[in-house]
Amino acid sequence: MFNNLKQKFMHFMQGRNGVDQLSQFLNVVVLVLLVVSIFTKSVILDWLPFVVMGYMYFRIFSRNIPKRSIENQKFCNLRYDLAIKKNNWKKEWEQRKIYRFFRCPMCHQKVRVPKGRGKICITCPKCRQEFVRRS
Repeated sequence: MFNNLKQKFMHFMQGRNGVDQLSQFLNVVVLVLLVVSIFTKSVILDWLPFVVMGYMYFRIFSRNIPKRSIENQKFCNLRYDLAIKKNNWKKEWEQRKIYRFFRCPMCHQKVRVPKGRGKICITCPKCRQEFVRRS
């Protein structure tokens, strides 16, 4: 009986998008919003989890796989960019006692210089612009 039900569900899901990374993220968002809505008295927070859940199931059961794949790829790119920014911020935070970080006034490239050197002339490695800062 269970095997038959599984076969029917697999047949139903053929040609559909299914669960991807964005759907998994939306599932977590729904759970968080449901917990938050329990402790707050907001009408918006009472309905928002169900709206997000509806969008999540729309994506899972959608037959427009190319469009859902593009949406998922954009989400994965955003998540990757945020992870890179977090790692860079973490490295900068760990090096804050030894180095100072400046942005080039021309190209906005981040430049790292040692602390405690007084007023120094910094040359941007990207555009070769020179600028003076106190380290």
